Amino acid sequence: MNVIQEYISLSKKITDRVANQELQISRAASWFAETILAGRMVHVFGSGHSRIMVEEMWPRYGSFPGFNPIVELSLTFHNLVVGANGQRQAMFLENVSGFAERILRNFDVESTDCALIISSSGTNIVPVEMAELFQQKKIKVVSILTQKHSNKSESKRSDGKKLSDFSDLILDTGAPVGDSMIKIPGLETPVAPGSTIGGALLINCIKAEVARLLTAAGQPPKVLTAANVVGKEKAVELFESAYDEHAHRLAKLYQHVGKPKK
Repeated sequence: MNVIQEYISLSKKITDRVANQELQISRAASWFAETILAGRMVHVFGSGHSRIMVEEMWPRYGSFPGFNPIVELSLTFHNLVVGANGQRQAMFLENVSGFAERILRNFDVESTDCALIISSSGTNIVPVEMAELFQQKKIKVVSILTQKHSNKSESKRSDGKKLSDFSDLILDTGAPVGDSMIKIPGLETPVAPGSTIGGALLINCIKAEVARLLTAAGQPPKVLTAANVVGKEKAVELFESAYDEHAHRLAKLYQHVGKPKK
């Protein structure tokens, strides 16, 4: 088996791992649908490369309003790699205690909301504190992590707690320890990570089930759809109405920021 075939074969095992979590995926989707039907939002957060999963959820083709993508550029802007706004700074900042609280301070969240936190290791301080803060506010937290990798990783927190310690429901990407899946003779370290595959599968399984539940409840979502599927006029209508709905939902998160709770 060559390395291409091996990676594809291992990816199929990841697919199997995701398929074995159908009950957990359905439960997460049920919570998210309840939040969206209540007119609120599911807060989706990831630092580092986990931002890929945040943007996979919304906004992109085949997705719909109801999700609040929280992506901090200081934690996720990797393109420059070094120099100003480089990777070293981002990796440092995602382990600064108190940063999560500063981010969440911008939003007026309620217990009817839900949260989805993505972190392959589940050990960096900012995503862990984000989950902790949501739970303190009585908000259900669903986490996507790599279970084997997280189990073998050391928490950056002094108390040793990880994302799994502040999760009401855990979904596993199915990737191996270290994430990379392919060992090449003569190369000291493995290459080609697998968590993105499992994460994208989990995100879109959740998305599909939420859409089904919303439609069954009589509130079919406004799905961003290509013009070559629904025609140019309908595509524009869907995009505009979906973005408007997102704005209206988001407005509720700013409406009472800083005001004392009654």
